[in-house]
Order: sequence, then structure tokens, then C-alpha cells
Amino acid sequence: MRQTLDILRPAQLLAFIQLGRPHFLAGGFLFYALGAAIARFQGASLDWRAYIWGQVAVTATQWMVHYANDYFDLDADRANHTPTRWSGGSRILPDGRLPPYVALAAAYLLAVLALSAVAVVGLAVRPGPLAVPLLLMAWAAAWFYSAPPIRLTATGLGELTTALVVPILTPLASYYIQRGRLTWLPLLATLPLAYLQFAMLLAIEFPDAVGDAQTGKRTLVVRLGPAQAARLVQLALGLVYVALPVGVWYGLPWQVAVSASLASPLALWQALRIRRGGGSNPARWNSLALRAIALLMVTTALETAAFVALIATAQR
Repeated sequence: MRQTLDILRPAQLLAFIQLGRPHFLAGGFLFYALGAAIARFQGASLDWRAYIWGQVAVTATQWMVHYANDYFDLDADRANHTPTRWSGGSRILPDGRLPPYVALAAAYLLAVLALSAVAVVGLAVRPGPLAVPLLLMAWAAAWFYSAPPIRLTATGLGELTTALVVPILTPLASYYIQRGRLTWLPLLATLPLAYLQFAMLLAIEFPDAVGDAQTGKRTLVVRLGPAQAARLVQLALGLVYVALPVGVWYGLPWQVAVSASLASPLALWQALRIRRGGGSNPARWNSLALRAIALLMVTTALETAAFVALIATAQR
């Protein structure tokens, strides 16, 4: 009882909020909005009840991951002596500001909230037979990203899984919840974002590599080494600007591709910094991660804005 009361103190409540890293939730809102915008562009009427319950499921799932990662990655975070603002976890548990069970309890509560929202989508909103499987697939991949027995982040599959779940599956679920069927357009729009997400994850993993290797967390940066991982980041960034014109060829509106390309100078800057050894230079780790995050968020926002502009133009 006393432990519970201690956690309710202002300092502990602040630590609890910081443990969940709520500022990273913005991406989930942005990806989800992109899927709905694509559905609206293709003629779907926006169902706000469906939108809100789907967003609750997505946000609760994402927030669950934040708490679960800090709990299951505690050994790796303790061994990490080079954390940055963007990597190495929230540092709340390694610094002893909260006991680990708090993170696990929060992850469980958010897992239940996410599954409850999925149930509402399936039973009350009823957008179509694939809505629940899409949301459950995202939930399962998110939980087992760091949780045993699968622990994707330690197998070298975590980066690929996250690149598929976050920028592709989230908009796809939002799109389907609004439209009730699938087309190729959301995949064409989100494939470039998946490459950016993949490149971002590798950029964030550079500072964690030593601590991860010591605790058996075999991320791609640990498996490949910084030099090979840096080449993979450059390849992923290059594929973004191959996927956009290919997407136009198969039906992606050219306005969307052009809008997304406006962020290409930032991508080029990032690729050059990586090529010049940024992944092995601790002085550049913070800026590399920041640019990687900004590139993904800005490109997603540009795509979403382009679809919204096309919708507005069609309604005139």
C-alpha cells in the first residue's frame, strides 16, 4: 500500500508520464490520419465513431509498447552507457526513479484498453471482416517486439516488423475501417514511409549497439556492425525516391509523390552524414536520430496534406 502511495507523489507521476514517452505518440495519430485521408480521397464518407475507436486502439497499442519496451529492455538499457534523447529508453527504470513492475503494469493495462477498443470496432462499428484481424495483427507484433518468447527486437526482425506495422499497417487499418475494403493505393502511399521508418530505426540503434550486444539483444546494427548498417540506411533512403515514381506509375497521385519529395533534401543530408561516418561518431548520434525522425514525420505530413488538398479540390 505504501509503495502505491509513493508512486502517486508528483515526482513519481511525472516519472511515470516520462516513462511512457507520450511525445512519440504523435506518429500514430499522423499515420492513422493518412489512412483515413486516402479513404476519403477515394470516396468514403468519414465515420467519426469508427475513426475515434480505431485511433484509441492504435494509440493504446503504441503506448503499450513504450512501457513494455522499457520493462523488457531493462538489462540492455542498464548496459547502455551512451543513451541519447531518442535511444536507450526513457532512462526512468535504469535510474531507479520507478520500480520495473510499474512499467509492466502500465503495459498490461494499455494492452487491455487496446483489445477493448478493437472489440468495439469489431462488434459495434462493424466496418468489415478484416478490421479486427488488421488491428490484432498490429497489436501482436507490437507486444512481441520486445516481449518474450518471440522478442523480435533481439532477432534482427524487429526493424522490418516495425517498418511494416507502423507506417503501413496503421494507415491500412484506418483506411479499411473507413472504406470497408482494400485497394492498392494505401500501399503505394505508405511503402516509401516504410523505408524511412526502417532507416530511422537503424539510426536510433547506433548508440545502443554496445549495450545491446552485451545483453544478447541482437538488433540489425549489432548483427551487421555500424559500417554495414550505415550502408543499409543509405539504401533505404534511396529506395524511398525510387518507390515514389513507381507508385505514380501504378496509380499514386502525382501530387502526393511530388509533395513527399519535398523532404528529399533532408534525406540527402542524412545519407551524406551517414556516409561520412555519422553512425560511428557519438557526437552525431543525437542529430542523426532527430533528422531520421523529422524526415519520417515531415514526409508523412506532406503526403497527408496532399491527399487533403486533393479532396478539397474535388469538392469545389
